[in-house]
Amino acid sequence: MPAVPRRAPKAGIDPDPAKTWLRRAWPLLRAHRALLITSLVLSFAGLIVQVQIPDLVRVGIDDALVERTGSLATYAGLIAVLAVVQGVINYLARLYLLRTAYELEYDLRNVVFGHLMRMSYGFYDRVQSGELMSRATSDIRAVQMYLTFGPSILVQCTIAGIAFALMVSINPLLAVVAMLTMPAIAVLGVRMRKAIFPVSWLIQARLAGVATVVDENIQGVRIVKAFAGEQRQIDTLAGAADRVRWAYTTDAKLRSRWIPVMDNLPRLGLALVLLVGGLMVLEGHATVGTVVAFNSYVLMLQPPFRMLGMIIMMGQRAAASAQRIYDILDTAPDITDRVDAAAPPARGEVRLRDVRFTYPDGTVGLDGLDLHIRPGETVALVGATGSGKSTIGRLAARFYDVTGGQVLLDGVDVRDYPLATLRDRVGIVPDEPFLFSVSLHDNIAFGRPAADRDQVVAAAVAAGADEFIRELPDGYDTVVGERGYTLSGGQRQRVAIARALLVNPPVLILDDATSAVDVRVEHEIHESLRALMSGRTTIMVAHRLATIGLADRVVLIADGRVVADGTHAGLLASEPRYAQVLAATKSDEEVPA
Repeated sequence: MPAVPRRAPKAGIDPDPAKTWLRRAWPLLRAHRALLITSLVLSFAGLIVQVQIPDLVRVGIDDALVERTGSLATYAGLIAVLAVVQGVINYLARLYLLRTAYELEYDLRNVVFGHLMRMSYGFYDRVQSGELMSRATSDIRAVQMYLTFGPSILVQCTIAGIAFALMVSINPLLAVVAMLTMPAIAVLGVRMRKAIFPVSWLIQARLAGVATVVDENIQGVRIVKAFAGEQRQIDTLAGAADRVRWAYTTDAKLRSRWIPVMDNLPRLGLALVLLVGGLMVLEGHATVGTVVAFNSYVLMLQPPFRMLGMIIMMGQRAAASAQRIYDILDTAPDITDRVDAAAPPARGEVRLRDVRFTYPDGTVGLDGLDLHIRPGETVALVGATGSGKSTIGRLAARFYDVTGGQVLLDGVDVRDYPLATLRDRVGIVPDEPFLFSVSLHDNIAFGRPAADRDQVVAAAVAAGADEFIRELPDGYDTVVGERGYTLSGGQRQRVAIARALLVNPPVLILDDATSAVDVRVEHEIHESLRALMSGRTTIMVAHRLATIGLADRVVLIADGRVVADGTHAGLLASEPRYAQVLAATKSDEEVPA
């Protein structure tokens, strides 16, 4: 798959878990402070213009309508000019704010995805993909919304202070009356924040649960249909969706309890202004224009108070989402490069010394296994299911680290290799090949994106994939469906083998890589592999006699240990357990996949 040029994130998340979530996100905001500050300054300028309009209305009413000493058209024109200026400023402010939002989201999404790409196999054994999808989408969006729109809303809320200052300059007593409801709103805001936070966390967690159910059923739709499990899975999703509905309903009840009060308290201030201001006009202590202007100012106070409730809810949801994101970012990869990682010359020698390994779920993979494979040797690993055959390849490629003992490549512990170098030298073809939703050329060239068509075709020929690829409508440019399901299992395996062969690693591990092809196709692949395996160390997890026949040696694995080692004929004559394993898998050879 060709690499797509991209801009690296300008900043990441502060790694100190002792800090608050906002302080940890500060590097991201600081990296984009120019855009954000520009937007906030413009927003503030727009507010300054906005609060001048009611004062101009006050002067116009008193001057042009009451005292009849000024021109009404002049005041109307000035108000229109201010409105246009405010519109232009608000447009620019929103433009820069949205640019900030998208830049922040880009950086945060790349930081999270980059960390996920560095995580080890064990992490994905523990975490559900739907959970990760939720954290990488809706949680990132919740954090982005708060980091960008939160400051903007706070700036918008400053209109209350500006309006109050102007009201004080016009009529201090009436200004105090208009702001009488402010303390009550502040107290309600704090209580609302405490009530909403746990529900916000619950909503995000349950949305992740729905994403997990959907993801698993989309990926496993063939199994669902094969066992007529559609209704059961619909019921499962309905249960997860019902839990989300309950959380959202609880959130709505909390909001419906607090938001109307916070919205209507400023209207109480409006009633007080009309009452007290009207009395002051009657007694000659205020003008009609002053009461009209104060009416506009009180109306200006309503959106900030409404936005205050919004920012409280956004903050609680963002805090919950940020913690879920930080849970991922604070999880260190199990497999990392050592500082002194080396890369000795490649020969292809593999040695396992008293290797012990237990999977994250507690399953014992290997239990004191010793094995030596010489450079250029082809070895078949044979054993019952669960004996530890596939684990050997996973440890050699360092998908996991051993629990005890050592895995050596060319005399050097695999933990001392740079990971990129190790994966170049140890190629592995899994028994369940994965293909991306791109062209077959790009799938085969995944390990070597710069490979040309001739090199890709040569690898496909060696893997027995060239013939069926050329029969496809667009040949090597054919785009396969998701996970490669538009191809048969055997075709996917051949493409996966071609992908590994193109990298041309000194050590090639075939983890039952021809299990999904029929005997004829397997024979063709083996004939190609005979030439390619010359001088290459090859480890084959084998079940079929045809595959075993390619090997120089056969190693019998049982209970995580090597229990027999020799040629096929020698083991068949001297080791009953070897004959039993072959007998158990013989039917696989007789029935084409």
